[in-house]
Amino acid sequence: MPQLELNGKSCEVDQDGFLLDPECWNEDVAKAILKHHGGPELNEQTLAMLQFLRDYFQKFNAFPILQAVCKNLHQPKECVREQFLDPLLAWKAAGLPKPENVFSEAVDKDHKFYRLISVQ
Repeated sequence: MPQLELNGKSCEVDQDGFLLDPECWNEDVAKAILKHHGGPELNEQTLAMLQFLRDYFQKFNAFPILQAVCKNLHQPKECVREQFLDPLLAWKAAGLPKPENVFSEAVDKDHKFYRLISVQ
């Protein structure tokens, strides 16, 4: 199984880079994941989004509607997409498991906007 090595800490990840143990997550792990995938810098706003995703998932064992994240953080309704482009990167950086049957695809040719697809 692939490993994420960071500051003497080792976290197992799946073949797509999602953490297998959400308890292994911390801000340094989030920074490393974002850097590896060309994501945004971890700042106060992106960290708040990741923490909201983690809290919501722990409470409901489900992923929140993206606009709910932004509404609860008093951000514009597309804040997750604006910061992370691909919402799955936000979930990965939050240390959450890969959602089953949910994929993202680029809507435009430049891959600047993604939409989530649920396959049943």
